Amino acid sequence: RAWRQCGSAVYPDLKLIQSINAHPSNCICIKFDPTGKYFATGSADALVSLWDVEELVCVRCFSRLDWPVRTLSFSHDGKMLASASEDHFIDIAEVETGEKLWEIQCESPTFTVAWHPKRPLLAYACDDKEGKYDSNREAGTVKLFGLPNDS
Repeated sequence: RAWRQCGSAVYPDLKLIQSINAHPSNCICIKFDPTGKYFATGSADALVSLWDVEELVCVRCFSRLDWPVRTLSFSHDGKMLASASEDHFIDIAEVETGEKLWEIQCESPTFTVAWHPKRPLLAYACDDKEGKYDSNREAGTVKLFGLPNDS
């Protein structure tokens, strides 16, 4: 294996291994699950596909969104996959079955979703131009889903 040095850091030489046709239209986002077993792609065809890393085969498709998929995130344990688009909801699916676990309602399109690295906590940001903030500029709010109730 060849190595490349950049300053004081050393990196392995990387090369293209394979190219696969994952969707009939452009892929917009891609994420690896934290276990390394899968990666997911989101596309302009509004589909999320789940791929086996070793076999490079699509094992499941999620088709609950109607608009191009903008963002994806796997939970810390790799058991849940959140996906979002211009639809006014975030889909959270069980990775192994594809079943819908939650649908988080949003008032506007979602730009990004991200699971906490150690807890079942999802952060997301939407296109919040309307509402209680100055309508001449974007609000820039981040929302959280999954915090436990205070008790």
